[in-house]
Amino acid sequence: MKEKKVAVLMGSKSDMAVVEKTINKLKEFEIETKVFIMSAHKSPNYTINFAKKAEENGFLVIIAAAGMAAHLAGVIAANTTLPVIGLPINCSINGLDALFSTVQMPKGVPVLTVGIDACENAAIAACQILALNDEKLKEKLKNMKKQLEEDIINQNEKI
Repeated sequence: MKEKKVAVLMGSKSDMAVVEKTINKLKEFEIETKVFIMSAHKSPNYTINFAKKAEENGFLVIIAAAGMAAHLAGVIAANTTLPVIGLPINCSINGLDALFSTVQMPKGVPVLTVGIDACENAAIAACQILALNDEKLKEKLKNMKKQLEEDIINQNEKI
C-alpha cells in the first residue's frame, strides 16, 4: 500500500503563515506532508509538470493555497486526477478574489474548496479523503469530531 502523502502547495512564500497551520494539522494526524512553492503564473511549466507527476510521486491528495487571482488549484486540477483542495488566502479584497478564483471551476475540473484562510479545514478534508481507506485515521477523525461536540457542551454548561 502507498504511503499517505499530501502535497501542500502555496503560490508564494508569503502564504506560509496560513499554510503552516495546515501543515501542523496534517502532522497532528500523522500524515506525511511535503510543501512546495509554485505559481500558476510565475512557474506554469514547473506547476503543470508537478501536477502530471504527483500521483507517480506518491501523493494522494493535493492542497493548493493561493491568494489574489488564485489559479494554482485550478491549474493543478486540470493536470491530475487526484483530489485537489483549494485554500483561498486573504491577500486582497478580504480574500474574495481568491475564493471566487478557486471555487468557480469549469465543468470537468473540480476543486474542492474550503473557506478563506480555512487552513485547518483543508487539512481535515484531506484526512477525510485519506480515511476512506484507513481505519486508524478514520478513528482519529471520529475522536476529533467527538471532542468538538464535548467542547460545545462544556461551553453551554459554563454560561
